[in-house]
This record gives sequence, C-alpha cells and structure tokens, in this order.
Amino acid sequence: MSAALTPSAGEAIDHEFSFSRADFDRVRQLIYKHAGISLHDGKHAMVYSRLSRRLRDTGHRSFASYLQWLEGATGAQADAEWQEFVNCLTTNLTSFFREEHHFHALADDLKPLAGKPLRIWCCAASTGEEPYSIAITCAEALGSSAQLQIVASDIDTNVLNTARRGVYNADSRGLSPQRLKQFFMRGTGANDGRIRVKPELQRWIDFRSLNLMDQQWSLGDPFQIVFCRNVMIYFDAPTQRKVLERIHRVMKPHGLLFVGHSENFTESRDLFRLRGKTIYERV
Repeated sequence: MSAALTPSAGEAIDHEFSFSRADFDRVRQLIYKHAGISLHDGKHAMVYSRLSRRLRDTGHRSFASYLQWLEGATGAQADAEWQEFVNCLTTNLTSFFREEHHFHALADDLKPLAGKPLRIWCCAASTGEEPYSIAITCAEALGSSAQLQIVASDIDTNVLNTARRGVYNADSRGLSPQRLKQFFMRGTGANDGRIRVKPELQRWIDFRSLNLMDQQWSLGDPFQIVFCRNVMIYFDAPTQRKVLERIHRVMKPHGLLFVGHSENFTESRDLFRLRGKTIYERV
C-alpha cells in the first residue's frame, strides 16, 4: 500500500457538500473496519477532498446519503464502490530504490540463495517501483536465470494497474543510467520521455490485489523475504500485531522482513528479532 494519507497539491475544500463531524467519524469507522487504516482528526480536509469525487460520480448530494448507501449496498456494484472508497483514501508515495540501504542489504542476503527457488512478497506494491527495484536487485545478484517469484500486492487497484503496465517517466528518481539501459526500453515518438520495464524483468512479478485485513491470504508457498515498508504506520497497535502475526505465518523460519525507516516492532520479539537497520528476522 505504501499509503500516505495527506492531501495532494491542489486538494482544497470547496464546500460543495455538507460534511459534518458525524460524517467524518463515520468515514473513519468504515475505513478502519475495511482496511485497518486509522485516520486522525487532522485528516478532515483530506477526506472531504478525496471522497467528494465519489459523491459526484455516484450522484449523491450529501456525505450522509453516500455513506448510508455504501453501507447498505450489495452485489457487484457495492464491491466496486467499496474499492473506490479505499482507493480514494490511500495515496501512494514511492520511487525506485527508495530507502536504498535495504537494496544493498538485500543483494548481500541473496548471495547464499543462488541456485535455489526464491519467493519474495512485496505487500505494498503501489505503482510498481518497489517490486521492480527488488527484481532488478535480484537480477544483478542472481542473474537472469534465477528461480524467482515476486508476489506484489496492494489494496489500491488503480496503482496496481499502473504497476502492471510498467511504464514510467524516463527521469524517474532512483534509476542509474546503467540500470535504465539494462532493464528498461525507451519510448519513441508519442512515447518519447517514457520508459517501459523489460519483459524479462516483469515475468518474475505477480501483481495482485490484496487487503491486509482479509481473514485469509492465498499466497502460496512460504516466503524467504517480505517487504512491508511504510504500511504499519497507518495501523493502530492491535492491527499492527494482527498483521505481523499473519506475515509471520506466511514466511519461512529465519526469513527477512524489511520495514519502513520509522517503523519499530521490538514489542513483537516473539515473532521477529531485529537483524539490521529496519530489517527483522523471523523467529
């Protein structure tokens, strides 16, 4: 998810719809129940700005009307709108090789795994820069013939569609000229200034929609490595613990969990022990 719940540039309150404190509290309850995200009081303006788009698209004239309909609707239309509701309240901030020290550590940890089947889970894939950075690191460390599968999931279906396309601006932050040349194709004509991830890199990655609050995760065989960075900061302590327990269950013993620079799970020493800078080892 890599979700940062802050207003984007240009998100202003226009008072087109009434938005009471009760409406805001209702939104907070719904997004917490559905996605585990805890919204604090300072997000009132962001919630209005983001969700007012859904009121326009669905034809509702008030937040109260929209939320009442959302809670009571059933069927495919309801499922689709719940997804739009979640998508509106998660903004994905990411870049290639963000928190670069993780990728240097990953390259070192991959060396003993050469020649062995390897499964990695990136559980906040966002628009794809993180899983592609993982794949590039694996290609550099293990070679193009590595037996590798990267499961890249996110709760936001819009960003996953971008990730699957693998098309980015040629000046995207974090990519060296050498990596641009080796792992991307440059666009021409109408696509000048754009780059596309090469198919040989994409073949390792399975993009899929996943809500970390789901009761069951159908993820296949256990993972040796999990990236769950800058996700837990949006959960309260009980939700963090619940998610950590589930991550623990889908990892191999002594597997590695990479987390965000501001995340600390020393209270869950029975599950993970600190192995390096924001890198934990499964107990």
